[in-house]
Order: sequence, then structure tokens, then C-alpha cells
Amino acid sequence: MYMHLGGSTWIRGREVIGFFDLDNTTSSHLTRKFLEQAERDGRLESLTDDIPKAFVLCGDQKKSKIFFSQLSTATLRGRAEGGRFE
Repeated sequence: MYMHLGGSTWIRGREVIGFFDLDNTTSSHLTRKFLEQAERDGRLESLTDDIPKAFVLCGDQKKSKIFFSQLSTATLRGRAEGGRFE
């Protein structure tokens, strides 16, 4: 099953590791360093032209990717918990 992350991006539900609110998580210097490193490595993709509300960490044992999404964590959680991976 697939989950819509925003824009025209869909990802396999089993590849979603977690989703995180940007307002709360970016106050940590460790999170900022993690996101900066992902951007340098080319593993960060923005799905919106607006200010993103959340980031979604996706991947498997070999590699990971981060998506900035305009959707809130509540919306993403609702889709994940409701099994609406369409």
C-alpha cells in the first residue's frame, strides 16, 4: 500500500520510518545537523514551495531519504493509522 506525502509524491507505507513536526524537532541542534547532512548527501527533498510543517523519514536498511511536507504530522498520522495508504 502507498501513502501520499504531499504534492505528487507517494511512498510505500512500509518505507515510512517516522514523521516529525518541524517546529518541535528543529529546536534540537542534533536534528538540524541531521537534516543539514541529509541535504548535503542529496537525500532531502522538499514537496512544497511553502514553509513545510513536517519531515518524513523514509527508507530501508540500505538507505534513507527525507521529505519536507506541507502536511501536518496529525494528517500524516491519521493516514498511517487509518490504513489509508491508498
